[in-house]
Formats: sequence, structure tokens, C-alpha cells
Amino acid sequence: MKSAIALVVFLAVSLGGGAWIGTIARPDGWYRHLDKPWFNPPDWIFAPVWSVLYVLIALAGWRVWQSGNRKALTAWMIQMALNFLWPPLFFNAHATLPALVIILGLLASILIFLARAGARDRFAFWCFVPYAMWVSYAALLNAAILRLNG
Repeated sequence: MKSAIALVVFLAVSLGGGAWIGTIARPDGWYRHLDKPWFNPPDWIFAPVWSVLYVLIALAGWRVWQSGNRKALTAWMIQMALNFLWPPLFFNAHATLPALVIILGLLASILIFLARAGARDRFAFWCFVPYAMWVSYAALLNAAILRLNG
């Protein structure tokens, strides 16, 4: 029972937090008028991709919590904080350079999670691989937007 409650908590933090951030930090007129690189995805793709990723993030966090892997759990908490910090910084504050610094920190914390979880929990590791790929892409996109609109 304790494990099931913990899973619900991880899902609530990840999905609920992501949904909340998505409502307060939306692309606006500023974002729509930015010059964007050729590889910028259509706006509609972000909600479904993040929904899937947040479920995977929650499952990975729950698994490392269950296993008592404190180092991986610490990396999970850090990446979650950075994940929630980036959208308001980018979309609300229009701070593309600080947002790039945050997203690179986010990517580093994801890679640390992968290193700390990989040997002990392959499931948690593989849950984070698509997330690492997406955040790598998002960091490249953030850097390109900064360069094009600097």
C-alpha cells in the first residue's frame, strides 16, 4: 500500500507540477514572433510529449525511491526543480540566456540521474533516456533561439 501511495505522489508531483507549469508558462506573442530555427517543432507536439515524459519521470523517481538509491533520488529532485524553473524563465521572463543555463543544468542532472540509476535499476534508466533526448533537443532549440534573436 505504501508503494502505491508513493507512486501516486510521484505522478502527482510530476504530472501535476508539469500541468501547473504549463498553465502559467505558455508560449505567447513574444514567442510566436521570435525567429526560430528550421528544426522548431509545431506547438501542438509539446503537450503530448511532455505528458508521456512526465509519466516516465514519475515512474523513474518512484523506482529509485523504492530501491533506496538516495544519490539517484537526489538527482531526480534536482532535475524536477530545474524542469519546473525553465518554462517561466523562458516563456514568462523572456530570459533566453538564463533559460539556456538552466536547461543545460537540467540536462546535466538528467545525465547524473542516468549514471546513478543505471547500474541498479535499468527500468528507471530507460524511463529517463527519452527525457534526456528531448531535453537535449530542447537545449539545442533554446540555444538556436538565443542565437537567432540575441
